[in-house]
Amino acid sequence: MTQPSYRDAPTSQTALRTRLWRDGALVKENFPFSEVSDYLDEDSCLLWVHLHEPDAEALAALGQDLHLDELAIEDAIAHHERPKATHYASHTFLSAHALYLDADSGELCDSQISAFITKHAVITVHAGNGFDVDELIRRWDDNSALLKSGPGALVYGLLDLIVDGHFDVVQALDDEIEDLEDVLFEDNPAKGHIQRRTFALRKTLVRARRSILPMREVVNTIVRRDSDVPDQLRPYYEDLYDHVLRASEWTESLRDMVTSLFETNLSLQDARLNTIMKKLTSYTVIIAVPTAITGFYGQNVPYPGFGSHLGLLTSVAIIVVLAVLLWAMFKRKEWL
Repeated sequence: MTQPSYRDAPTSQTALRTRLWRDGALVKENFPFSEVSDYLDEDSCLLWVHLHEPDAEALAALGQDLHLDELAIEDAIAHHERPKATHYASHTFLSAHALYLDADSGELCDSQISAFITKHAVITVHAGNGFDVDELIRRWDDNSALLKSGPGALVYGLLDLIVDGHFDVVQALDDEIEDLEDVLFEDNPAKGHIQRRTFALRKTLVRARRSILPMREVVNTIVRRDSDVPDQLRPYYEDLYDHVLRASEWTESLRDMVTSLFETNLSLQDARLNTIMKKLTSYTVIIAVPTAITGFYGQNVPYPGFGSHLGLLTSVAIIVVLAVLLWAMFKRKEWL
């Protein structure tokens, strides 16, 4: 019984993009799925195949013709796979996540990007709708001179676009944290709103961290362990690795800032409660003075002015003077 071929694999449900370069020059694009194998063994050719949400049968059939590892194919189809790079006998497999913030809801969304890297081809598999393939192609066209270096140039453009997306997300989260800090120190902040936004930010950062931090391992695996990366591309990968480190460190610092923001909010609430208690205590003392005086004068004993209008005026004057003195003292101590 003959093995199935990707030529026979159903592609009606799979969005397909293809491109072919010879010696760094684009010669063909968007050609049929069945023509892929015609260029796989040509040394001067560089092939790119992009599959958007392929079914398992189509990807498995393609994997048989390209001798792709079954575990790598399984990881490419599986959702929520951890970013990683793995070397197999015939190819290198990498998985990453493109991040973006939804413009309407502000929620963090991600799209899993997987890539099979062979000697003359790169096959990318995309799940979701948050990855701009046209932008990826534009970057390759802008750096067409690098394409002479082979598949490594395509992989660099792919990872560079993903990491730039990580930077955009981290920058947006940083801006939101700064806005939240401004609201936090307002005179009458909405406490419930601040708490909800703080918890939402913490949740978003945890999700972003799961996609951003492993990218250090992905790029490091390709740069440090893949001897096939040409010397021409190594400075680009070193720069990419630096960007990955910056995004990772930025994400870690934002997580610390959110934690500090949450703790500061609690501290400010305690401080405001203390201020309220001091005010209540101060007014209680002020009210206690006339209560004590009137209680004292209410005793059935003679006192200066007893039984006359002068005594009444004297008690009222004492009450007013002492109350004003206490109010002034508390005001000076900023208790009121």
